[in-house]
Amino acid sequence: MTLAEIRDWLKTFDVSEHYYIGRLDNKQEKSLGVYSRRRSGPPVMALGGLSSYDVKAVSLLLHWNQNARETEDAALRLWNCLFGAAHVDVPSGAHIQYVQPNVPEPVAVGTDEGGVYEYVIELNFYCTRAL
Repeated sequence: MTLAEIRDWLKTFDVSEHYYIGRLDNKQEKSLGVYSRRRSGPPVMALGGLSSYDVKAVSLLLHWNQNARETEDAALRLWNCLFGAAHVDVPSGAHIQYVQPNVPEPVAVGTDEGGVYEYVIELNFYCTRAL
């Protein structure tokens, strides 16, 4: 599963106005960025070879506006869409077995240099491996 596939699936929730992968261009308000997270350890393997699934470690950055309450509300809307998501076919045809949050709630990370509030959500996407 690619970051672009995850971004396109997140668009179906209609929680943001702008969606990015890798970096936020122009840092527009009401943006959602999708980033890869570093993982440690070996790849997912079954006894005897490749497993039927893989894990994609992702960090979401919600870059919202200069109102702390509105930004938190947007982060919680996104969280509620993701928490417990399972057995999802994304627009590209890839399949998400389930989404595992790595944090108990969206994490406030303060403001950027322009005073725009931001939240981060870290997740693992358990996806059917493309064979």
